[in-house]
Amino acid sequence: MRAVVLALALVLLSGCSSSGSPGRPQHAATVATPAPSLSSPYSSAPATAPAGPTSGSPSTSSTASSTAPSAGSTGTPASGAGPAGSGLPRPAHVVVVVLENHSFSEVIGRSQAPFIAGLARGGAVFTRFYAITHPSEPNYQALFSGSTQGLTSDACPVNYRAPNLGSSLLAAGRTFVGYAESLPRSGFTGCTSGAYARKHCPWINFDLPARVSRPMTAFPRDFATLPTVSFVIPNLQHDMHDGTLAQADGWLRAHLGGYARWARAHNSLLIVTADEDDRSAGNQIPTIISGAHVRAGHYARHYTLYSLLRTIEDMYALPHLGHARTASTITGSWS
Repeated sequence: MRAVVLALALVLLSGCSSSGSPGRPQHAATVATPAPSLSSPYSSAPATAPAGPTSGSPSTSSTASSTAPSAGSTGTPASGAGPAGSGLPRPAHVVVVVLENHSFSEVIGRSQAPFIAGLARGGAVFTRFYAITHPSEPNYQALFSGSTQGLTSDACPVNYRAPNLGSSLLAAGRTFVGYAESLPRSGFTGCTSGAYARKHCPWINFDLPARVSRPMTAFPRDFATLPTVSFVIPNLQHDMHDGTLAQADGWLRAHLGGYARWARAHNSLLIVTADEDDRSAGNQIPTIISGAHVRAGHYARHYTLYSLLRTIEDMYALPHLGHARTASTITGSWS
């Protein structure tokens, strides 16, 4: 009897090993179907391919660093790409310099301004670029907030609780500073001090933290530490209000020549414009954009100070303020 039982047991064991048993898992199915790739589940790339969603697929937190940053991000993509489909760069830094009271033909191509001429040769020159009105101060408000704020004079002080470029940048997690030559100290709100004039420093007229208003002596030597957007305002002697074109040109070279060279290789821009002309040329003003991603040349499309504001807003996906909503974005001059 014992022999019979042993024989039956051997038969049963042999059958299980050849045909499988419900009590033991089979692995043939998992061998025939390869395990999913470790790359994005929305991509067919192998696991060794760079992470990131394919076109049209949803992005995830693991790929956010390889895509353009959101408006609330302080990072910038390595390529300098702007918002998807905009054709604009997204610079690491933009420095905007505003000069005074000279028309396009009084600045561009003049032998007294070799530094500005160099910027023009290597940058984008806009031959139909216009201020908004006269006198000076309303144009600064327009560039900074998309509106003259109803101002029709150079009155000081004026104070506004209105959206502006500085507040938009800060709300988006980015940074803004206004640097003014001869400003006595950070946060100073007086109308004048020597050759300093508050009427040319629009950020002081808005409800912004005192820390965003700094003297030009605080302009960083390490350009990588600059804020996202800076305004630079020379004093009355160096912005051509009281001084000469040659004085303005020399000041720009001394204070921003290093930044201009650095910007070309570091995804950054230098923009030189003016508040208004001298009432001799229909308010046509000189405007040059120099730096990374700029296609050198002369561009004849009609633009205004509102266009410049809108372009900066579009670079960082900021809301359009006031008349910037209907202004043209500066296009065609980017590489």
